[in-house]
Amino acid sequence: MKADMRSLFLVLSVVALSLCLDTSPASSQSRLTLNAVKLRDAVVCGVSNGTRGFSARKPDGTWHGLDIDICRAVAAAALGDAGKVKFVPLNAQERFKSLQLGEVDILSRNTTWTHTRDIAMGMTFVGIAYFDGQGFMVRKGSNINTLEDMRGARICYETGTTTEVSLADHFAVKGIDYKPVPFDTAPLTMIGFQSGRCDILTSDQSELFSLRLELSKPDSAEVLPLIIEKEPLGPVVRRGDESWEALVRWVLFSLIDAEELGVNSENVDQLVQSRDPAIKLLLKGTAADLSIGLPAEWVVRVVKQVGNYGEIFERNVGAGSPLGIPRGLNDLWNRGGLMYAPPFR
Repeated sequence: MKADMRSLFLVLSVVALSLCLDTSPASSQSRLTLNAVKLRDAVVCGVSNGTRGFSARKPDGTWHGLDIDICRAVAAAALGDAGKVKFVPLNAQERFKSLQLGEVDILSRNTTWTHTRDIAMGMTFVGIAYFDGQGFMVRKGSNINTLEDMRGARICYETGTTTEVSLADHFAVKGIDYKPVPFDTAPLTMIGFQSGRCDILTSDQSELFSLRLELSKPDSAEVLPLIIEKEPLGPVVRRGDESWEALVRWVLFSLIDAEELGVNSENVDQLVQSRDPAIKLLLKGTAADLSIGLPAEWVVRVVKQVGNYGEIFERNVGAGSPLGIPRGLNDLWNRGGLMYAPPFR
């Protein structure tokens, strides 16, 4: 009963705060998430249990990765401090329920944007943070290079993911029989692969690069260039709070636009004085920002504290990281990739 009363008090406090702080017609209803974030002074972010390059813990317990930096950027925008994030590790089965129940404010956890998830599950994908695809990891010297080579093979995968469904559907269409070897988590699939319980491990290709580094002998395995399914990964929020949805969406877009305009963590302070109209709009803010609870120049603190999209990509998964993933589709649209964000105007 005491826990229930505390929960009720928190909800009533958030509502009261929203009514006191926000006077615009739509604000009292649409800023509940942001007001709750401000009340607790932290963004609660659902992340994976541990995927190197995307969301993993360092030996000192701090979190790092591309998905982690998306959360940190949201905190920098909403609270002025990229460090004000509480990370909640979630497996594939519990991630959506946790978001739906309000246990997390945002899900930034290598999650694929699909029709069903976006429409029928009470949540909204705000954009694509990483263009991925379903791939395969095999042992070197296995002579497995094509789908035909996988006929009759034992294939490990994580349950409760699009990987499981895509594998079954794609192989059924091709008329290729295989032996499914399911596991509850990504780390367990890696253990299954390493112990010889399966011949092939399938997942998002980005995750395979990460899991390969967890093997006792990473050089004993290789990630095939073969892709069988689109896997656009991006942040997810609960449906019903349009202001919070817009805030998270435009934080993601700001990272992409900042890279395109040449604004980074090293030069953002100087470029605040730029005469370039596009840079001025990006860094000075607009009246639209105020309508969703963001102050002027919020992009400055996001880029200064977290970096632009290119900086985030390179330090976590790019050529300078242990994963060494090329930009490819995740390069900017004007450099041959698919990364494209609406302009700030």
